[in-house]
Amino acid sequence: MDSFETGGLAVVVGSSGGIGSALAHRLAQEDCFARVIGYGRSTQPKLDLLDEVSIGHAAAHIASFGLPLRLVVDTTGFLHGDGFRPEKALSAIDPAHMAHAFAINAIGPALLMKHFLPLMAKDGKAVFATLSAKVGSISDNRLGGWYSYRAAKAALNQLVRTAAIELARSRPQSICVALHPGTVDTGLSAGFAASGLERRTPDAAARLLLQVIDTATPERSGHFMDYRGDALPW
Repeated sequence: MDSFETGGLAVVVGSSGGIGSALAHRLAQEDCFARVIGYGRSTQPKLDLLDEVSIGHAAAHIASFGLPLRLVVDTTGFLHGDGFRPEKALSAIDPAHMAHAFAINAIGPALLMKHFLPLMAKDGKAVFATLSAKVGSISDNRLGGWYSYRAAKAALNQLVRTAAIELARSRPQSICVALHPGTVDTGLSAGFAASGLERRTPDAAARLLLQVIDTATPERSGHFMDYRGDALPW
């Protein structure tokens, strides 16, 4: 991570998940960060995307270190679970499922940006990256289905784009991006990855994502990119 000034903080939200834990491990090996902090529902303090108070407490915890916040990677996401599965047809849409998908995939990351972006370092490179998904691309949608997940990730992309515009006014060297990690062997994609897609381990995904983050410049703030750094269509 040669593009970051040394001595700052790196934060991973969802650090107990497959990609999150791999990112936290890799970041801990980097000399440029004085400390790497992981947050989730089982950490102290805990961070629950469904509870804005807990997000505020995590933000206060970050501020207490007195170090510049250089990197935040949000690895949270919801595709299936709690009795919900991706919808194959309009007839399968369930309002509770859709509300939960938006709460985790769009509203939660928006609250992270609300509380964490004001803490980002005012000078030098700082990055807020959240994991989106290629299926959130509207113009790339040719298969249909997965209504809640697609719509929530499309909303997330718009939130990132909008937040990046505001962030640039006060922190022109900071970067806010949405990243597609590809198909990764984690619980989120288990049972729903299309056959023929390239699959990678969480560690391999973490390595590629960090390369994109390391090479990102302010000109790419507000962009939607994949694990190679290529722009994805909105």
